[in-house]
Order: sequence, then C-alpha cells, then structure tokens
Amino acid sequence: MWVPEVSSISPKNGSFAHAFARWFPTPQLLVPRSAGIDISDASIKWLVIVPHKESRRVLTWSSLPLEPGVVVEGTIRNEAALTEALAKVKDRLGSVACAHAALPEEAAFVFNMHVPAKSQRDQILQMIEFELEGRVPIPPSEAVYDFSIIAENEAAGTEIGVVVFPRDLSESYARVFDAAGIELLSLEIEARSIARAISSSGADEPITLAVDFGLERTGFAVLKHGIPIFTSTVAVGGNPITHALMEKLSISREEAEEFKNREGLLSKNGAKTAGTEIVANTISVLAGEVTKHYRYWDTRRNDKGERVTPVERVSIVGGSANIKGLVDYIAERVQAPTERPNVWQNVCSFEEYIPPIDRKRSLQFATAIGLALRGM
Repeated sequence: MWVPEVSSISPKNGSFAHAFARWFPTPQLLVPRSAGIDISDASIKWLVIVPHKESRRVLTWSSLPLEPGVVVEGTIRNEAALTEALAKVKDRLGSVACAHAALPEEAAFVFNMHVPAKSQRDQILQMIEFELEGRVPIPPSEAVYDFSIIAENEAAGTEIGVVVFPRDLSESYARVFDAAGIELLSLEIEARSIARAISSSGADEPITLAVDFGLERTGFAVLKHGIPIFTSTVAVGGNPITHALMEKLSISREEAEEFKNREGLLSKNGAKTAGTEIVANTISVLAGEVTKHYRYWDTRRNDKGERVTPVERVSIVGGSANIKGLVDYIAERVQAPTERPNVWQNVCSFEEYIPPIDRKRSLQFATAIGLALRGM
C-alpha cells in the first residue's frame, strides 16, 4: 500500500514545492524514469532501477568524488561546485532527467507521535506544527516537515514518523539540482532511503537499529516498520583508520583499504598486530556508540512500565561496513543479532538476477538504492 509522505510546502514555491508535494501517488505509467542520487561530503553516488518482466534491473550506476569543502557535514558550502558535479552526473545518466535525493541526517529532527485514527492530512499537519515548538529548535516558518504512517489502530490511533528540516538547507539542495538541469522529484532523510532498501516494512518486522558506518561519520536510525523514529550522527568513520594504517604501516591507501577488509580486527594467525590494533581503536569507539543507542531505545518504558521500542537487531551498511570481524564484534558488545543486510532484497532475487555492484561495494549504495526504489 502506498503511504503518503506530506509536507508543509506550498505549491506556489515552484520546483522546490514539487520536490515535496507527494500527497497522491502518480499512476505507474506516468512516473518518469528517475535516478536515486546520494550526496555525501565525499562523493555523489547514483543508481537507476528499471522494471524488467516481473523483477527489476539496474540500468546505470556509478559515483563521483567531491572536492573537500563542497559539502561539509551535509551542508552545501559551494553551490556552484556541487552544481557542476551534478551536471556531470546528469551527462552520465543519459535519457534519465529526474531524481530522488536525500537530505543529511545531521540537520534533521526525527520523532514519532500518535494522532487520532482517520485524521485528515490537514489535521495531521496542524498537530505536527503544534508539536514542533516543544520538539524542534526552529520555528515552523523556517522548517519543512514530512510524515509517514507507521501503523494504524482504531483504538490507539495512527502512529506517524515525522521528519523536520531547516527550510534554507532544503532549498539549497533544490537549487543545485535545478541549476544542474535535473528535475528533483522528492527529498527525504537518508535513513528513510536506507530503510526502503533493507526493510520489508512488514508489521511483524522487528524494530531495527540501522548503522550507516561511513568514511567520516556514522549515522544511527531506529526503524519501526521501515520508518525512522529517531536519528543521530557521530563523528566516527573509516577514513581515520585508513590514514592511521597508511602512516603507521607505511602503505598506500589501496593497501590500507585491503587490510581493513582482509584482516581488520582479525589477523591471519589470530594474534594482535599493529594493524589490527589501529582498526580496533576506532571500532571500539563505534561499538560503544552502537551499544549506547541500542540500550537506550531497547529499555525505554511508557508510563505503564511497558517497553515501547524493543530493538531486536542491528543492521550495518555504509562505506566502512566491510571491515573484517566488525559484525561479530558489534554483536558481542551489544548482545544482539547483527548483520550486513541484503540491500538488494527489494530490487530482485539473486536467483533471477545478479546486480552489477558486488555485495561489499553495494553497502555503500544503500541510500542510492533506496532512493531509486522510491521511483518504482
């Protein structure tokens, strides 16, 4: 079932309004072919998925590095440079001229709330706006916000996940896409895109702590039926490990990356080495953050003493998720099932089709895959 994700944007705001105006589903035959475009501080990743018989196929995909300083912690610092980079992406997309894109979690405010069952859209927006003052440190006039339906219950009401962004940041992303000649169909939080790739969205799916372990930072999101109800970001990433390995072991970047994925936390003979110690120092910090987030959300209680977010698993994606021994180390620290999820599960069956991106690299494309799926 299609679930609307709505916004406070007025239709008079042109292309920016179009990016957020998602009140009704467009018939599939009228949906333009679109790319999922994931912009981070370090790169732009894109992917296009198209229908193929009863399944789907990857039409095109790639990535383009960004110069340092163009995007910093999700904020666009050089719109001209990012526009130029997106124009190069457009050239490589061929006939695809539309895109779904993600906004950075660093600037987002995410929460869940309940509204009366069968509330109309305008009523829900009014209730969200009333909640903003107590939950978000920006006035409604300077914010854009969406909601997604998590669950509906006649007695308990409708649970929704709300995402709020500063309007100026959202407008900056809309401007660079417009300037690059790419029609922006939607903007959403990165965690929602990742959830679309790795979640079944079923009512029986366990609450999941998604960990996006990137090069410079790690994003955390609590997913309930595939909808984020909490996000946070910490400055822990894989690049410091790479740089430390390069310096201490006098090896190249390529060799450092290979070491992380080949040995990581586990040397060949099982003994600690200078390299594994370097990796362990950062992974220990990451594990501490995962444990802190997991325990807090897993033990929350309502006024009746009932657990309200019983987290049952950890899913790790991102450009640094392939470090050898990472999953087992996190699982042992958290004492919960931990996995590198199949980011293609909602695209295709491997029995019918093998995507052109290998499993390890595909974890870097989780956001782009989820964005591309939005256009299906």
